[in-house]
Amino acid sequence: MTRRAAIYARVSTSDQNTENQLIRLREVAARAGWTIAHIYTETASGASRARPALDAMMADAARRRFDVVMAWDVSRLGRSLRDLVDIFETLRALKVDLFLEQQALDTSTPAGRALLQMSGVFAEFERAMIVERTKAGLARARAKGVHCGRPPASDGLVDAIRALREQRVGMDRIARELRCGKGLVQRVCQEMANAG
Repeated sequence: MTRRAAIYARVSTSDQNTENQLIRLREVAARAGWTIAHIYTETASGASRARPALDAMMADAARRRFDVVMAWDVSRLGRSLRDLVDIFETLRALKVDLFLEQQALDTSTPAGRALLQMSGVFAEFERAMIVERTKAGLARARAKGVHCGRPPASDGLVDAIRALREQRVGMDRIARELRCGKGLVQRVCQEMANAG
């Protein structure tokens, strides 16, 4: 059975074009005997959150409109290692293979699948390191006496929450009327319940 391929090509600025990417990926598809089911192209910065062609491609992958996604380079797909691993994992769960020309990655092969799994390990390590650095930074700030997080609620606001709750006003309504967070209202109400 002939495999159906989707090509994703992206450039960062309007003075660039995707033609070089498309020429090479069409050649690869022809050599592999794949039929090109759809081509998704867009002009968007790698840092841009708005990537409609990528979103459309992922939606079509879920609809099983193709069997393999082809891209010129890993940088065409994602902004960060975490983004890439999310895309890889989604495609893997959908049983859609991935071919990246510049990295010679083809997840239809055992070596390609192994490389993809290793990238997931590195992404997990990167996430863990970010968490550790964040925790260390917060601890250092607290040690210097810096308050981290939202500023504490004023005594007047806490008293207003208590007064409304004593009148049996619901927590959601209290938050709306006092224009404060539901979490704060819940915390004050819980403290009242524990004290009572």
